[in-house]
Amino acid sequence: MQTHADNHAFVQRPYRTLIGLSIPITLSLIAEPITGMVDTAFVAQLGAVPLAALGVGTTLLSTVFWIFNFLAISVQTEVAQALGREDGERANAITSLGLLLAFGFGLALMLIVMIGARWGSALLGASDGVLDGSVTYVNIRLLSAPAVLLTFVGLGALRGKQDMRTPMVVSIAVNVLNVVLDWLLIVSPFFNLGIEGAAIASAVSQWIGAIWTLVVVLRAFGFVPVVRWADVSGLLRIGGDLFVRTGALTFFILLATRVANQISPEAGAAHQALRTVFLFCGFLSEGVGVAAQSLAGYFLGAGRPLQARRAAIIAIRFAVGIGSVVAIGMLLGRELVIALFLPLEAVGVFNEAWIVAVLIQPITAVAFVTDGIHWGTGDYAYIRNAMLLSTLGGTICLLLINPVAPLAFFWVWIAHVVWLTLRAIFGVGRIWPGIGESPLQWVPTKA
Repeated sequence: MQTHADNHAFVQRPYRTLIGLSIPITLSLIAEPITGMVDTAFVAQLGAVPLAALGVGTTLLSTVFWIFNFLAISVQTEVAQALGREDGERANAITSLGLLLAFGFGLALMLIVMIGARWGSALLGASDGVLDGSVTYVNIRLLSAPAVLLTFVGLGALRGKQDMRTPMVVSIAVNVLNVVLDWLLIVSPFFNLGIEGAAIASAVSQWIGAIWTLVVVLRAFGFVPVVRWADVSGLLRIGGDLFVRTGALTFFILLATRVANQISPEAGAAHQALRTVFLFCGFLSEGVGVAAQSLAGYFLGAGRPLQARRAAIIAIRFAVGIGSVVAIGMLLGRELVIALFLPLEAVGVFNEAWIVAVLIQPITAVAFVTDGIHWGTGDYAYIRNAMLLSTLGGTICLLLINPVAPLAFFWVWIAHVVWLTLRAIFGVGRIWPGIGESPLQWVPTKA
């Protein structure tokens, strides 16, 4: 008997469908790093110390928020698989639960991280003026912590439903607002608040985005007021694997930022500029990963594993191509990046690390896309273990760096090469040849 999955557009037009899903996701994902670039460009005009403070503050906040991104990942996968089974009630219930948990965790984060903001910034290597600026930035931004998590979950639910256009519109509009507020509050003659202005602009924009997202999600899914503890337990169990996985990922990012700041304020500023561009480039490929997550989840839920595997293989091909194009673009855009994002005193430590970041773009794209594929299959324990092993390799490289040695900052990015290469190897290996009991192993069953 035919189901909706058998008539899905991907079955007849796989490449066109994956591209059609990926483009709006990519546009919504890159909106935030573009705003991060604008923040960096504005704050760079204030000097190396404020820019390093921004780098520490955004890294600390990204760490905290990414750890709780398991809510968005699990809700997207659960919604996709439920709709593959044509179980709309389950999709509605899991979305409502995700929103409730997001709001509760957001309030807790707002209170807890404010208390530890100075300690966390110091742990990342900030001191003196960098430390004070970072603490100020973090405390203001934390006022929007519930909004950030609510938006994560709401947009994840919509993507699980394969509605990619709405998250794109919301993300772009909110980030355009953030850019306008950046100019108004950071450098304009009207306020000129410096790094505090950057934090206020982000917090206001994130709350507007959260309210908008909630309205759209409640119209699409409704609200189920009944909380089933089995669902809570299931999401938190998934969250345990993703919490460890994201914790390992963010540990590496934190340690890399700490090592860069220990080298010098100039290295810290260069790391912030390079990291901003690197994240932007990574999101170009992550859009394909998010689309593959929804497709893999949908087809596995519908009992069509061969179509899920087909989506994974096509997504990896796209990843290699996107990563190669991005590398060429980065090579051509070096001078623009220096002009926009770097204080003059930081240029000297930037150039060698930039070449490393360029060369690893195809590997980075594969690592990001295979993450999305395995999220869609619900293969959470595997990606947890893969991230732990990859982070172990990258961490050993970072700990071997002598901060006062020549080219110390260059070796920080060599450690990134090790970390990302291991992630890509584990990601592809689960699909082909098929490490362990892979949900996407080749089996003779109906496509």
